Amino acid sequence: MSKKTPFHAIHQKAGAKLVDFAGYEMPVQYAGIKVEHNAVRTGVGMFDVSHMGEFYIHGPGAFDLVQKVTVNDVAKLVPGKAQYSCMCYEDGGIVDDLIVYKLFDEDYILVVNASNIEKDLEWINSNNTFDCEVRNQSDDTALLAVQGPKSIETLQKLTDLKLDEIAFYSYQMGSLAGMEGVVFSATGYTGEKGFELYFDKNMVDPEAAWNAIMEAGEEFGIEPCGLGARDTLRLEMGFALYGNDITKETHPLEARLGWITKFEKGDFLGSAKLKEIKEAGTTRQMVGFVMEDERSIPRNGYDILNTDDEKIGFVTSGTMSISLGKGIGMGYIDKPFNAEDTPIRIAIRKKTADATVKRPPFLKK
Repeated sequence: MSKKTPFHAIHQKAGAKLVDFAGYEMPVQYAGIKVEHNAVRTGVGMFDVSHMGEFYIHGPGAFDLVQKVTVNDVAKLVPGKAQYSCMCYEDGGIVDDLIVYKLFDEDYILVVNASNIEKDLEWINSNNTFDCEVRNQSDDTALLAVQGPKSIETLQKLTDLKLDEIAFYSYQMGSLAGMEGVVFSATGYTGEKGFELYFDKNMVDPEAAWNAIMEAGEEFGIEPCGLGARDTLRLEMGFALYGNDITKETHPLEARLGWITKFEKGDFLGSAKLKEIKEAGTTRQMVGFVMEDERSIPRNGYDILNTDDEKIGFVTSGTMSISLGKGIGMGYIDKPFNAEDTPIRIAIRKKTADATVKRPPFLKK
């Protein structure tokens, strides 16, 4: 039996196509992926992302626990700031990627992927040897992502917060349409300006929040958006998706996540193995690539070949870029074929199609 987000009835009423995703019944599209994608790139769109997981970590040992289980340096956070990070197993494989929010000196919230909620909770609890409590607040937390160049103008009608003063990866708490207790986080998964709005569904009326935002965005052509557009938007920016681009079989140094892996902070889970890998050098690298032929669309699992048609890697994510009008993808490629502008081929069914290695983002903002 699929779980439902607090906005499920709204999706049904709006005629959304619903699919099972990470144990939730989620909208994959409403008016259509292209319409929704373009709304976010040129105006504003809103996503229900309430399926994501939220863990509240509280107590004197909260900092030590979060610092141990994540690869980024939590010491750099101050209240009001957030940080992109990931968790690793001892062998360096990725448990999940996540966002860490610092509320106060002894209070953090970790936002994790929907499909990994139980696994992540178990992993964090199994490593909690500190004086702190881990609480799963996922079922009570509603989360809306309002994204696009008109997102600030849309939301500014509904709050007294000065939204243009909230820096990227920062957050403030305020009211939305007269309802108190909404976190406005300047984060998102689209590459556009935008906010992710967190609130307790028992304190703030989800339907009232949704309707207020839709009304405020009407003059900018706001569209409700589903998982389909979420995927095409994130792929144009080269953002990794857990389960496709990053898994327990991949590690951050080969997954273009070396920039969040802070060895200088001291030991963390997986750090010893990742140091070994760094010293030895990685043998493959996550890359982006663009198809030469406009009709060729790469997909997860396709083989990547060199110009002699020898296998040198595999595709992890691929789509037809709506903004660029050509196929784009990401995947792991053996070194040295990972260099920018290297010609490669993608095995699409029984044919091969030419492509070129390109460093994401594919869409230069």
